[in-house]
Amino acid sequence: MPRDRLVTLNAMVEQGVIPVFYHADPEVCVKVIQACADGGAKCIEFTNRGDFAAEVFRDVTKHFARADPSVIMGVGSIVEAPTAGVYLAHGANFVVGPVLNAEVARICNRRMIPYSPGCATPSEISQAQELGCEIVKLFPGSTVGGPEFVKAVLGPMPWSKIMPTGGVDVTEASLKPWFDAGIVACGMGSNLVTRALLDAGDYAGIAARVRDTVQLIRRVRGG
Repeated sequence: MPRDRLVTLNAMVEQGVIPVFYHADPEVCVKVIQACADGGAKCIEFTNRGDFAAEVFRDVTKHFARADPSVIMGVGSIVEAPTAGVYLAHGANFVVGPVLNAEVARICNRRMIPYSPGCATPSEISQAQELGCEIVKLFPGSTVGGPEFVKAVLGPMPWSKIMPTGGVDVTEASLKPWFDAGIVACGMGSNLVTRALLDAGDYAGIAARVRDTVQLIRRVRGG
């Protein structure tokens, strides 16, 4: 059963960082996602990568529907509506993409599911807002222009809610300029769930790294 759209959006903003993760093994996914949730990041972006990724997502979503319904499963790397529809049928509570696609926006709006499309210009951000997207993904964040780009956009478009992915790290030196510029959250993949922690099966270490990052974001926000 999909969550209320506003509940999902508020949870994304509150935790401040969206872990971005994919693994072909559903058991590994469950352990990593539970670790992220234990660390205070219950909104997780499962990326649509690899063969049969939708089946992995279905199995993982079914698990959390039983084991920990507080986990909010979203899907990323969505570029067209048919794929979005598959993941919505499998319980996705938000959809993220590297590009802006109007048909994805429409199918998500019909189900009242948040859609965060990848945008790289003020015109794309404005078009996404016209299509009903509350939070836009700035992608690739550092290449597009970094915190200075966010600050420049928010000048004439202060209602914009921007979430960069790419070029954001877990350090204060990285996070503070982004949040000072006015982002509402950031997406983070291997900088958060590192290859070393994953290879070691150190799920407690993943939970601790996520917890430290959530707390750091709270501090740089002034809260």
